[in-house]
Amino acid sequence: MNVIVILCDTLRRDHCGPYHHGRPLNECWSTEAPDWVVPTPNMDRLAARGTVFEHAYCGSHPCMPARRDLYTGRYDFLERGWAPLEEDDLDLPRQVSGPPNRSLRRVVDEGYRISYLVTDHFHLWEQGSGNYHMGYSGFEFLRGAESDAWHTDPLDGFPCPPGDLLAKNERHWRNVHHLRRSEEDWFCAQVFRRAADWLERNHTYEDFYLHLDCFDPHEPWDPPAELVERFDPRAYAIEGWKAAAPYAKWRGVMTEAQFKSARARYAAKVVLVDRWLGRLLDAMDRLDLWKDTLVVFTTDHGTYNGDHGRMGKMQTHLHDASAHIPFIVAHPTLAHGERREQLVQLVDIYPTVLAAVGRPIPPDRHGVDLLPVLEDRAAPTREYALSGVFGKSVSIADGRWVLHQSPVAENRPLHWHSPYLAKFTPYDLGPYRDGYRVARTPSWPEPTWLSDTSADPNELENLAAARPDVLLAMQQALSAKLAEVGAPPEQRERLGLT
Repeated sequence: MNVIVILCDTLRRDHCGPYHHGRPLNECWSTEAPDWVVPTPNMDRLAARGTVFEHAYCGSHPCMPARRDLYTGRYDFLERGWAPLEEDDLDLPRQVSGPPNRSLRRVVDEGYRISYLVTDHFHLWEQGSGNYHMGYSGFEFLRGAESDAWHTDPLDGFPCPPGDLLAKNERHWRNVHHLRRSEEDWFCAQVFRRAADWLERNHTYEDFYLHLDCFDPHEPWDPPAELVERFDPRAYAIEGWKAAAPYAKWRGVMTEAQFKSARARYAAKVVLVDRWLGRLLDAMDRLDLWKDTLVVFTTDHGTYNGDHGRMGKMQTHLHDASAHIPFIVAHPTLAHGERREQLVQLVDIYPTVLAAVGRPIPPDRHGVDLLPVLEDRAAPTREYALSGVFGKSVSIADGRWVLHQSPVAENRPLHWHSPYLAKFTPYDLGPYRDGYRVARTPSWPEPTWLSDTSADPNELENLAAARPDVLLAMQQALSAKLAEVGAPPEQRERLGLT
C-alpha cells in the first residue's frame, strides 16, 4: 500500500482534538493552563478514519535527533546529539527507493518504491545535519522558515518585532517580507498544498512513500492575526513580544501579557496547521486514496507552554508536555475510530513504512512494525518507552510511571559515537578514546524524578522519595532497556545504574 507520513514540529498532544476531546486546556492537564478550546477538526477527521495511540513518546530530543530516530529506526540520543545521517545508517528513504540519483524507471524495475519529501524544515539542509533529503526519489524544499539563510535584502525597513532585530528570527521576518501576501503563503499552507499537488500528479504510482516534514507549529509563532484573536483579542498589540519562546522559566523573562500572547500565538499556529492539513485530506478524498494508503500523523516532541513554569523546549527532564506526543495512524481497512494503549515511538515509523510498502526491514532496529497492532488490539509493542537528550537525563515510561534518571554529578564517562562533530548544537568534545570522542556535557540541574501520570498527567509532583519501591523497579527496567537496545556501556555508568 502507499504511505504518507506527516511530521509537524513541536506539536503538543493536548492541543490536538483527538486527545483533548473538545475540552479547554485547563481541564486537560492543569488549572494553570488557559481555558481555551483549540479546535482541530481535520485532526479529528483523520482520527475518525484511523487509530489514536494514547501512549506515544518521542525518543531522541530535540528536532534532528528525533528525525534520526525516524530515519534509522534506532534511538539516536544514546550515542550522539544533533548530527547528520551516516553511511551505515540504512536510512528509511534509501530502504524504500534504493541508491539515490538513479533513473526512476530503474528504481521501479528493481522492486523499489518511489518516495518524495515535501518540507520547509531548513535544518534538513543546515550544517551539522544537512543530508536528510538525499535518499528520496525527489524532494521539494520550501524556503524561508525561521533563520533559513535566504534573503539578504533589505538590511532595514521591513516589519520585525524589536526584540527579534538582533536574534536569528530577524532572518525569518526578512524572508516573509518577500513572501507573504495571503494565508496561502504561510509555510504550513505551502507544505500541505505542495503535497496535495504531488498527489494529484503522482498518485498512480504503486506503493509510493510521501513524507511531509512541516516546521509549524515550531517557532516563530506568527500566525495570522485573525486566528490569534480567537485566543487573545489583543493579537499582536503586545509590547515587547517576540516570535520565539525564551526556553526558560518565563517569570522574570516575560510579562504576563507576553506570556499570554505566546500561548495564544502557539494555539493559533496549531489551528493554522490543522486548517491546511485539511487541504491534503481533501486531496485524498478527491483521489480516492484512502482505500490503499496508510497515513501516519505525529510530531517530533512537544513544548512547555507554562508547564513547570517554563516556556519552550529543553531546559529540564522530558516531562509529559515535551515527551508525550500525538500519534495517529489511518489504515485503509483496520481499526477505524479506535484507540490503542500500547507504547509507541518515532522509531516505529521505520519498520511500519517498510512493511506497508513491501520492502524488507533491516535487522538491529529498535522500532516495531505497528501494522499488527492495528489488526489486533492485544498485539504487543514494548514494555517501556525510552527518551532523552544526549548527555542529559534519560527517561523511561511504562504507560503509567515515568522515571527521569539524572546522571551522577560528574556526568562521566560519556562518548560521542560519530565521526561527525557537533556543529549546530555545540558540545565540549575532547580527544579520542576507544575510537570515540570524549564528551564533557553538563546535565540538567534537576534531581532524579518519578511521576505517576495516572494521577498527575503533567508530572508536577516528584514521587522519587515517596515511592522508593517504584523508583528502584523503574531504574532496574531502565538498566535492562539500555542493555536490550545495545546502548554504549558507559550510559549505565554515567547514570549511576551499575
